[in-house]
Amino acid sequence: MDRIVTLTLNPALDASTEVPALMPDAKLRCGPVRREAGGGGVNVARAIAALGGAALALHAVGGPTGAIIQACLEQEGVPQRPLFISGTTRENLAVLDRSSGERFRFVLPGPPMSRSEWRRCLDAAVAAAEGPYFVASGSLPPGVPADFYSRLASALEPSGTRLLLDCCGAPLRAALAGGVHLVKPNYREFDELMAREQTDAERERSAARLVADGRAEVVIVTLGSRGALLVSGTERALIPAPPVSRAESPVGAGDSFMAGLALALASGRELADACAFGVAAAAAAIMTPGTEPCRRDDVERLAGEMGRRDASAGRTTSTMEVLR
Repeated sequence: MDRIVTLTLNPALDASTEVPALMPDAKLRCGPVRREAGGGGVNVARAIAALGGAALALHAVGGPTGAIIQACLEQEGVPQRPLFISGTTRENLAVLDRSSGERFRFVLPGPPMSRSEWRRCLDAAVAAAEGPYFVASGSLPPGVPADFYSRLASALEPSGTRLLLDCCGAPLRAALAGGVHLVKPNYREFDELMAREQTDAERERSAARLVADGRAEVVIVTLGSRGALLVSGTERALIPAPPVSRAESPVGAGDSFMAGLALALASGRELADACAFGVAAAAAAIMTPGTEPCRRDDVERLAGEMGRRDASAGRTTSTMEVLR
C-alpha cells in the first residue's frame, strides 16, 4: 500500500497543562506541561503511524518551535519532510480547569508566509503525492491565499490522486467553489459554512446539495459524541459513535478520524466502512491525553464493538444507520 502523504501549512507545538481554577488577574500555578507536535496534517500522520499505516508528514516549519516539532515526530517514528520557512512556528496551549472540568484552548496565529514560500510548499506537496489519496488538514497561515487547497486539488487531479480535506471557513468555501473529492468539517464548521445552526436532517440535505452541485464528491460531517454524517452521490448514512470507557482529551479526535478514514480507504474498504473506522478512531482518541493520537488496540476494540452492535440490531450495512 502506498504511503498516505499529509500536508500541514500551519503546524503548532501543542502544550497542555492544568490549573486548580481559572481566575482573572491571578498568578495561576500550572501543573506539568505536555508538549507534542500538532496541527491537522501532522496529527493525521501521527495517527496513521499509530494505527500501523505508512504516512509521510509534510509540514512548514521554522524557528526553535519548528525544530522541536521535528524532534517530536522523529521520536515518535513518524516519517516527515520539513518545508522550511523564515518565520517561527506557532505554539498552542490547552489548559484544564480542575475546579470545573472545563478545558480552554488558546490557538495562536501562525507565522506569515511569503508567496514564494507557499508556492514552494504547493510544489513540494504535488511532487510528494503518491497513491490514490492525499490528506490536507488545518488552517492556513497569514499570507497564504484562501484558495490554496483548491489549487492543490487541481494540481493533484492529473495524477489521479484525490484530496481528502479537513479545513473550515474561507479555505473550505474556496475548495468547494473549485470542486474537491472529499471534505470533512465538524458540525460547527459545517453550520458556519451554511450560515445557520442546523439539525442533522438539515445537515444531510445541505451536504446533499453540495454533492449534487458538483462541489464535493463526498461530504462527511463529524458530530462529536454522536458519530458522523456521510453523504455521497450514492450513500447517505448516520454512523453512531461507540461509547468510550474514559474520556481524557477531545483534542485531535477529528484528526484521528481523518487518519482512520484515509487508512481504511487506502486499504480498499468501502466508503461507509471507512467512515465507520474513522468514527472508531475518533472515539479512541478521546481516551488519550493531550493531543496523543488514537491507540491501535482501542480502535480495533471499538470498531469490533460497533460491528457487533450492528449485527445485533440486524443491520446489513456495517456500523451504519441510514438516515432515511
